[in-house]
Amino acid sequence: MKIVVIGPVYPYRGGIAQYTGLMSQNLARDHQVVNVSFCLQYPKLLYKNEQKDFANDTFKAPDARYWINTVNPFSWISAARRVNALEPELVIVQWWHPFFAPAYWSILKMLKRRIKVIFCCHNVLPHEGFPCKKLLSRMVLRQGDGFIVQSAQDERDLRSLVRAEHIRRVVHPTYNAFRLRGMSRAQAREQLGLGADEEILLFFGFIRSYKGLKHLLRAMPAILAARPKAHLLVVGEFFEGDKQDYLDLIGQTGIPQEALTIVDGYLPDREVEPYFAASDVVVLPYESATQSGIVQIAYGFEKPVVATAVGGLPEVVLDGVTGFVTPPGDDEALGAAVVRFFAEDKAETFREGIRKEAYKYSWDRMNETVEGLKGTI
Repeated sequence: MKIVVIGPVYPYRGGIAQYTGLMSQNLARDHQVVNVSFCLQYPKLLYKNEQKDFANDTFKAPDARYWINTVNPFSWISAARRVNALEPELVIVQWWHPFFAPAYWSILKMLKRRIKVIFCCHNVLPHEGFPCKKLLSRMVLRQGDGFIVQSAQDERDLRSLVRAEHIRRVVHPTYNAFRLRGMSRAQAREQLGLGADEEILLFFGFIRSYKGLKHLLRAMPAILAARPKAHLLVVGEFFEGDKQDYLDLIGQTGIPQEALTIVDGYLPDREVEPYFAASDVVVLPYESATQSGIVQIAYGFEKPVVATAVGGLPEVVLDGVTGFVTPPGDDEALGAAVVRFFAEDKAETFREGIRKEAYKYSWDRMNETVEGLKGTI
């Protein structure tokens, strides 16, 4: 097939851009793929942080065209005309936030009727508030002929918005592209200045309230009481103005300085590997979620996960197989699961579980899903 994939790609940073790049790379093994991305994704007025990362082109998409300015309607008209001129059989749209609704709706409305449209839904509805989010999401998603969702929660949200016959639910594929150097646990710890005998917990990614870092911080005193060699790595970019709240909480809980490392700021892709390679377990204490690319980065390093039972996380973190799942907002249960992981020496058991589940998390399976869905619409 000739396929156009619409969404952010390198050099845009973040999980959606990485996902889009990997999806396109894998589809391009069997199909002709063109990526249509953004010449402007977010205006500076709405997003002040750096939006691009040129340091690592591992996620670079094949044949990328930067045609869409999300706040310039003339670019939407031009992008639609250019997509039509490519004569694709299929357009795959990455969907995760209603901010993109006006641009996407306009472009899709102008496509030739014979072109089929599949939405790849990362979040049918956003985690945080947004004006008219259901109305805008419904308006755009109605333009789809088929849908790929990655959690039961997203499927429920989708069905609440549109009457969709052709939905395929698959788990989020693994991000193994971060293993650039094949670092061993010992090499990574030496680089980061961590002890060989420390028990390393990793919280990774953009730090937002719904991701529940506060619960993990509150659980740390109990974890340290049972596992004195525990050490928490917090690696990610704090939301504007929130960092001091977390520092205050750390002071209140009395977590020793030597048991906590904070790496504040966006981490370029080439710098991710040491943190996962050095860790024993990745912790996602989320209060809400649909799915998370962090789990799939962890699995790319064969690292077990302790996560909360929200959204699609229990569908990818199999309790007792690839990690532990705890109730959301329960600091005591979260801490107990981490302690149990180390006390029962579950690392190798869970790594074996991750290996056995590997095909379910493969991009081959995603390709089969796209091809099968195209055949039904």
